[in-house]
Amino acid sequence: MITAHDAGFRAAPLLGHPDAQTIFANLWRPRPGPPAARERWELPDGDFLDLDRATGLPPEAPVAVLCHGLEGSSSAPYVRGLARALHQRGVAALRLNFRTCGGALNRLPRTYHSGETSDLAHVVERLAAERPGRPVVVAGFSLGGNVVVKYLGEHGDRLPAALRGGAALSVPFDLAASGRVLDGPGPVMWIYRQRFMRQLVRKALAKAHQHPGRYDPAAVARATTFTEFDELVTAPVHGFASRDHYYARSSSGQFVGGVRRPLLLLSAADDPMVPEASHPVAAARGNPAVTFTVTRQGGHTAFVDGFPLWPGFWGERTAADYLAALVR
Repeated sequence: MITAHDAGFRAAPLLGHPDAQTIFANLWRPRPGPPAARERWELPDGDFLDLDRATGLPPEAPVAVLCHGLEGSSSAPYVRGLARALHQRGVAALRLNFRTCGGALNRLPRTYHSGETSDLAHVVERLAAERPGRPVVVAGFSLGGNVVVKYLGEHGDRLPAALRGGAALSVPFDLAASGRVLDGPGPVMWIYRQRFMRQLVRKALAKAHQHPGRYDPAAVARATTFTEFDELVTAPVHGFASRDHYYARSSSGQFVGGVRRPLLLLSAADDPMVPEASHPVAAARGNPAVTFTVTRQGGHTAFVDGFPLWPGFWGERTAADYLAALVR
């Protein structure tokens, strides 16, 4: 089902521009997320995941696994905002840190990427076994949204019965298309790119020291674009022949047709990082399990409504309402 440009979202005054939405949402967050306890889960491959589990709800309360975006973490403002909204609706958030994103360098050469779904699958399966009968949902933002969509689509009907469905916001459905936009010209794109690249390069150099010989650290240190970084690091470390092979295999748009659990997709037509032309409209329209809402405004992982001094976050409220309804 497609809901196009009429979903009831109205950008806050003075925040109609997509960059204003995007930057404001990441800098201004007046309320913290719910209290949480850090857990470290050992993985079958010898590595680990750090997760923050909300406290204060009964152990039988439904659980939502939340996945952050590129170089985000469980403390990202949008993740904390959705965790808070879910907590208010009686759903406990389990905020997943992808490998290297929880404050500690993971043990193995591999880290995380847009198409890596095995860690999310492990978390869902462990939750399903931890307390049988307790409902579980998944949600993700940006890169984390791509992971959620790909996970649901590639597994189809072969998911744990406890998993009721999911939500994904500001998803880069076509990684190559989003990469071209982010590597494009203009001062604002340069700012976005620099913010991510500094962290990616820093972590890659730490990994090169931890596991020498995987790639050329001098070349990585000179990388200034996503396509360079993915060719030098992401693709070879994670078993792809090239960055194009990585983009083709990991883009979630191709998996929308395979989704068999209820899935809400929220995107903004003016998203500065995800071109509207990359939206999988036909696949969503042909899949009754998928509700795809595209707003005219909203930026990237933003959807700020209300007023700048008293902002609301429509995307997080909408996703929380949807997920809470799935587990009632």
